[in-house]
Amino acid sequence: MTDHHVTFDVPAVTESLDEVQDRFGAWWDALGVDDVRLRFSLETALAEVAANIVEHVRRADRGAGRRYTVELCLTDDEVRAVLTDNGLPADVDLSAVTMADVDEESGRGLALAIAALDRLEHVHTGGHNIWTLACSR
Repeated sequence: MTDHHVTFDVPAVTESLDEVQDRFGAWWDALGVDDVRLRFSLETALAEVAANIVEHVRRADRGAGRRYTVELCLTDDEVRAVLTDNGLPADVDLSAVTMADVDEESGRGLALAIAALDRLEHVHTGGHNIWTLACSR
């Protein structure tokens, strides 16, 4: 199998979440991969991390606008999404993420992403937060 990549850029606004899901769905459907668990795991984590970027990314340079890039990739070994935003460093320790209590209205996104994925990584480098989401095949 060859690698299957797609990359697109969207503004970090609520409306972009529908576009990310639509573009993921079109990409996945074109792959011809019949693995519902794999699709659901990556799609769930992608939606949660994208929503987290939209809600929490803060940009020091207000003139440039808040944006993020989504790269989707399927290889023989894994299916991966890499989200790169132009925000200030995200103050997050993935090893300390826990699921919010049932009576809390938020705080589940990263915990759901971690549960759905085989690997979730975050680094801030070169003025960008880079989120890597991966599921092994």
